Amino acid sequence: MDENSFILGVDLDGVVGDFYGAMRRIAAEWLGKPLEALTPEVSFGLDEWGIAEYGGYDRLHRFAVTQRDLFRDMEPIADAPAVLRKLSNRGIRIRIITHRLFLKYSHRTSITQTVDWLDNYDIPYWDLCFMNDKDAVGAHVYIDDAPSNITRLREHGCRTVVFSNSTNRLLPGPRAENWREVEQLVMEAREEWTTGTLGLFGAAGNSRI
Repeated sequence: MDENSFILGVDLDGVVGDFYGAMRRIAAEWLGKPLEALTPEVSFGLDEWGIAEYGGYDRLHRFAVTQRDLFRDMEPIADAPAVLRKLSNRGIRIRIITHRLFLKYSHRTSITQTVDWLDNYDIPYWDLCFMNDKDAVGAHVYIDDAPSNITRLREHGCRTVVFSNSTNRLLPGPRAENWREVEQLVMEAREEWTTGTLGLFGAAGNSRI
């Protein structure tokens, strides 16, 4: 694989890893509530679980990472590791871009857990970027689930696929409901990039969505 490879920018939480499923289990313990009392239909920030009166999202997130190994123990989303292996084997450069370092004093823990998790599930990647401004990291197409990230990427002309969950259902497509659809969309995008033809994302590297 060389620097001229087609680059796929991949978010982790909610896209490759079942972040919301893992957080729901941890939050039930942290809040002292039965799991079924916490709806799986959440918005970004998890306000539906009533976490504000217990210290809010940042406090729950810190507990999940530092006390329950969130980034090491979460399950992958169905088919994500297998599809990423297939894409990598086809010469697509996997560039993981994640904003996991937003809490102070837990960076080493977050990074170590992330690398261990990727290795444990044999998830291939060429680059691993921990940063908020994902548009600053070049990729030919991005896959993300966070509404703020998707909006920012598209505003900067970045080709972005929405990975569907309850946090982003109001956003326009293109979107993927599962990783088999991700595979199809990425291969279509690479074909468009290779041939220079119009298609799903439009011309000149700019999304029409």
